[in-house]
Amino acid sequence: MNYIDLHTHSNASDGTCTPSGVVQRAVQKGLAAIALTDHDTVSGIDEAVSAASDLPIRLIPGTELSLAYKKQDIHIVGLFIDHHNKAFRDMTHLLVERRIRRNQEIIRRFNADGIPVTYDELTGGNPDAVITRAHFARYLVDHNIVKAPSDAFKKYLDPGCPYFVPREYIQPEEGIEIIRKAGGVPILAHPLHYKLPRPELEALISRLKEAGLLGIEVKYSNHTKQDEYYVSQLAARFQLLPSGGSDFHGANKPAIDIGTGRGSLAVPYEYLECLADRVGYAL
Repeated sequence: MNYIDLHTHSNASDGTCTPSGVVQRAVQKGLAAIALTDHDTVSGIDEAVSAASDLPIRLIPGTELSLAYKKQDIHIVGLFIDHHNKAFRDMTHLLVERRIRRNQEIIRRFNADGIPVTYDELTGGNPDAVITRAHFARYLVDHNIVKAPSDAFKKYLDPGCPYFVPREYIQPEEGIEIIRKAGGVPILAHPLHYKLPRPELEALISRLKEAGLLGIEVKYSNHTKQDEYYVSQLAARFQLLPSGGSDFHGANKPAIDIGTGRGSLAVPYEYLECLADRVGYAL
């Protein structure tokens, strides 16, 4: 069977591999197709498409948008995005500008307390990278301020910590609409990651479905068999197409490999075919 990965990140956002490096690693793993889904940007897509053009793999243009839900964010993966669509690029540019303002405030707080982090160091030589809290966590690990990224979030970067700055989000309905207008399929990413009680998760999915949600990640690196069964039942109940991916970030999530996640992930090519058929995308 051919396997795929519809949720990966490059150093265009908070991964550590270049877009072409993500493609090459997927080829090494024998995957038939991958989607590059960097946070709030499509800036790595052209490089990934070019890298895949001479290789035995299909590259699906995508993104992962962070959207507001009560006091936390939810993530919507968009697949088959027309990454040259002006309205879509304008929206992602707005999201990136908001991230920059937030990151500048986080840097200011660190600097005020004697931690000399700079924007240039966070980007790691890629000035167009979309900086996330994962970049700050990596800085803290690399400078021996904490031992692991998880410690960085718990002590410095999570809500309630001294260096946490809330983000300015767009609403779920707006994010789903812009994905669909750009020809994409909006998919709720890692639905159990939000740790919502089941009634609230199901209410959220109902709201998103009404707004135009078309899919949900049934297969994900952190899902147990029981999790996968539950999410597959949600997909059936809300008439959503199943999707799946590793959430590969390279060295920023070293336990998660492309295609296989924590070792047992296997997303069938059939998922991609059904998702593509939903919007008439030619594979």
